[in-house]
Amino acid sequence: MDQSRTKKEALEKLFDPKEFLKAYYSFDSTSSEKNDILMFLLRNFFKTFILDGVKGNTLIRIGGVPSILELLSACESFKEIIVTHNTDRNCQELQKWLKKEPGAFNWIPVVKYACELEGDRKKWAEKEEKLRRTVKQVLECDVTKFDPLTFASLPPADCLLMCYSLVATCKDLSTYRAALKNFSSLLKPGGHLLMVTTMKCSHFVVGQHKFPCLFLEKEVLEEAVKEAGYDILQFEMSPTCHANNLIEHEGISYLLAAKGKGKED
Repeated sequence: MDQSRTKKEALEKLFDPKEFLKAYYSFDSTSSEKNDILMFLLRNFFKTFILDGVKGNTLIRIGGVPSILELLSACESFKEIIVTHNTDRNCQELQKWLKKEPGAFNWIPVVKYACELEGDRKKWAEKEEKLRRTVKQVLECDVTKFDPLTFASLPPADCLLMCYSLVATCKDLSTYRAALKNFSSLLKPGGHLLMVTTMKCSHFVVGQHKFPCLFLEKEVLEEAVKEAGYDILQFEMSPTCHANNLIEHEGISYLLAAKGKGKED
């Protein structure tokens, strides 16, 4: 059986999005390293979308996890956000928060920190409502089997945001490179690619289940991005993390690139 299919089926059957968010996205007093990573990401998104002015009409997020952290600053700079996830369970988890359903993950501590960066921590409720209004669609998408028809009705994106979406599903580097090139067709020439990637990580744990992860090094990631037709503008690394023996990696990379205007999809 195709390894990418095996990994996707394991995510569909065994991956609990709520447990994942609790383990990796909760601000808490037990893991300063984890908190440092969350703040590292929030500060970088704030810099990109608010300070540096990366903006436009449409942002498409190709997501591996049902997180809103990556979208909190983006909703100030884009008129619409379209979110895709690799499993239906992830889509459902995000929809719970969007629709204010019981049992939705509590994002308030993360939202408050994002608002603090923007100058007013007390406006967290307004921030949540603005993000809910800005997210226009939530779609399921298999990143290893890109189907242009799935995205045929979507407008060309000004920004493509990819967060942990390929390392958890791609079986090898060739599949990873192909997926990155395929999704680049959604982005306008001159548009921005923003990637958040776990570096040098072989697996991560959610609940009682261990999920394999594509082991990536900085040089390999940068080469794949350049081969897909991008010029790299920024590359930052977070601290390392040993989150309660759930995961070991060299850090989370934050990469910003621009799609070359003269390069073919």
